[in-house]
Amino acid sequence: MGKDVELELAAPPDMGTEVIRVPEGSPLHLDVRLESASDGVYVSGRVTGELAGECVRCLEPLDAELQMDLAELYLYPSAVARAEEEGDEEAAEMLTTDGEALDLEPMVRDAIVLELPFQPLCRPDCPGLCPTCGIRMEDAEEGHSHEVIDPRFAALAGLFEQEGVGRDDAGTDGAAGDVDGADGTDGTDDADGTGNEQEPAP
Repeated sequence: MGKDVELELAAPPDMGTEVIRVPEGSPLHLDVRLESASDGVYVSGRVTGELAGECVRCLEPLDAELQMDLAELYLYPSAVARAEEEGDEEAAEMLTTDGEALDLEPMVRDAIVLELPFQPLCRPDCPGLCPTCGIRMEDAEEGHSHEVIDPRFAALAGLFEQEGVGRDDAGTDGAAGDVDGADGTDGTDDADGTGNEQEPAP
């Protein structure tokens, strides 16, 4: 013998992760069946609602429909006590009922959080972001790419450039020195070393 129940709950906080979750306060619709069991009440059915988050590839917001199956046995206190006596270490964490009321939130939370995707995508073939400039590849021009230089070669190129500048500078200085000494205008060839011309002796 069982009983069908439909009800709506407001989603509690922290139902999900940073990238995918049920928005706090959003409606969760439960369509469940309650069946009596020897040790408690068996609850089965489905929960539906809305998911919100962001695509882990392109970081765009995403919305998705939530549909999860539910199945849980709520134990009577006597059944929990018996499990503890038998050494069941998980007995204290089992969902319980006094036969009068059921707290469905823990069951719904566990069912949703455990089934949420770790890496939600806006679509399976999402191209993501450009690893170089960060543009969304969906919006980029066809053939979008960047020249990639191996850091090791980039360092060598910088070294060669520095050596080339040094050689050019040295050559320029040497040329200036040759010109300076070629015309004797520095005064070192004057006879008296004063830079003045001497008249010939009578």
